[in-house]
Amino acid sequence: MKTLRHILATAAASTLLAFPAAADAISLTELSTYLNGLKTAKAGFTQINDDGSITTGKLVLKRPWKIRFEYDGDDTLVLASALSVAIFDPKGNPRPETYPLKRTPLKLILDRNINLSQDNMVVGHSYDGTATKLIAQDPKNPELGTLELVFTDNPVQLRQWVVNDDSGAATTVVLGAMETGMTISNQVFDIDREVTRRSR
Repeated sequence: MKTLRHILATAAASTLLAFPAAADAISLTELSTYLNGLKTAKAGFTQINDDGSITTGKLVLKRPWKIRFEYDGDDTLVLASALSVAIFDPKGNPRPETYPLKRTPLKLILDRNINLSQDNMVVGHSYDGTATKLIAQDPKNPELGTLELVFTDNPVQLRQWVVNDDSGAATTVVLGAMETGMTISNQVFDIDREVTRRSR
């Protein structure tokens, strides 16, 4: 059974530098604008789990609050919708494990309005010569873990993220080529609809 940390994708092996940010890092204002403009997207992904195992799949995103992870090779599925995260195990009960989205670091990029400049949200911001990296947390609930984000510029693009959850585990998701701007039905993220399909 995949745990929550195994499905909220990521991954940079290197530790991000703390403040001050390097001069060439993409500004927090520009990154906030980019994320707020990312309304719909599709991409393949490679996920590196905390135990070192690697999985691949396809990701579908619709902000705010909706994301879908389909895994290659089995019927494992992770859905975020209606402010909940549901993890469907192909070998288990058709009803998923569910968690409040607000209790996961992934909420930070799925929120309706993202402001990375707010106090205590970004605790690391650096540039390694190739990419801008930042570490973000929920300012109201820093104990829930952090989300490390990696961006390239010209144009700005999200390339990967690392979820560091409240248990200390890290899950990395590396994104393939991302398509954006398409129309995506809300049914793609409907948790109850997926329960009904698996119960037949």
